[in-house]
Amino acid sequence: MAQGNSQEGVGGAGAGPSAPAVGRPHRVVVIVDENSNPFELGCVTEVFGLQRPELGRERPALYDFALCSPEPRTLMRDGFFTLTGVAGIEAADTADTLIVPNRPDTEVPRRPAVLDAVRRAHARGARLVGFCSGAFTLAEAGVLDGRRATAHWQWADDFRARFPAVRLEPDVLFVDDGDILTAAGSAAALDLGLHIVRRDFGAEVAVSVSRRLVFAAHRDGGQRQFVERPVPDVPDESLAPLLAWAQERLGEPLTVAGLAARAAVSPATLHRRFRAQLGTTPLAWLNGERVGLACRLIERGEERLDVVARRSGLGSAANLRVRLRRATGLTPTAYRHRFGP
Repeated sequence: MAQGNSQEGVGGAGAGPSAPAVGRPHRVVVIVDENSNPFELGCVTEVFGLQRPELGRERPALYDFALCSPEPRTLMRDGFFTLTGVAGIEAADTADTLIVPNRPDTEVPRRPAVLDAVRRAHARGARLVGFCSGAFTLAEAGVLDGRRATAHWQWADDFRARFPAVRLEPDVLFVDDGDILTAAGSAAALDLGLHIVRRDFGAEVAVSVSRRLVFAAHRDGGQRQFVERPVPDVPDESLAPLLAWAQERLGEPLTVAGLAARAAVSPATLHRRFRAQLGTTPLAWLNGERVGLACRLIERGEERLDVVARRSGLGSAANLRVRLRRATGLTPTAYRHRFGP
């Protein structure tokens, strides 16, 4: 759920043809290719591949998950290990969501079999996901022309030069462009993975998955990839205590000035710390937390919008409708129908 100027475009996709089908698990297939990065492969396995009995669902796994490769033996990045025993590339044709390979040698063309699998998936309406340099795979396949995407900041200039038809947004964590989603490198794969879980199953399930990962439940896709974090001169500049305090009081009339007073700093200093440590503003963070709480209240069965708005700190049902639609692409009624009990 994106905030600020990024809300409409970076994270604002709602229900659509790529939502999990009723009656069968949504199938996520990951293509692994030569020199693929093991970190992102681990991220997608953790988010999409594990069984989750802690959710108390009839089906312990959220997704039907599979790995596939164009070769029976795939040498992973820098030859650290070899991946075997996964399905052939034809498994990509069964995917509802296809996660494309990423690798550091972006100048080496992708295998034709991989690009053809991406094109077929796109043509039949599957959701496509690229982590880090996976945007290069999507662009080579021709499915990103005229679309919005992001990639790791260190490859931004090269990407623009090679794929000028793609609307690259190089300074964000991830971009949700509906049926094609891309993320910057490394940990942003977890951010986008949790965003997809939230989009498919709601905020409550996403929080449960993030808790098991011991990872932040929600970082706005519009946050900056590269945030300067100089070593603080004093140990009390961390925002963690303030964030924890505010999260316990979202239903109260919190303001930026009030947060600054709580932290014993000026509003300008608070803005600087939020930008430096979180890559966002205090108001955007606060609104995002309140929308997330509103989503969880709706998912738990609260039907009175005025109550949801009051308890989440959004004030009025009208403001709740605007904020929720901007963040999820759904009205409160549609959100309840999709994610409610």
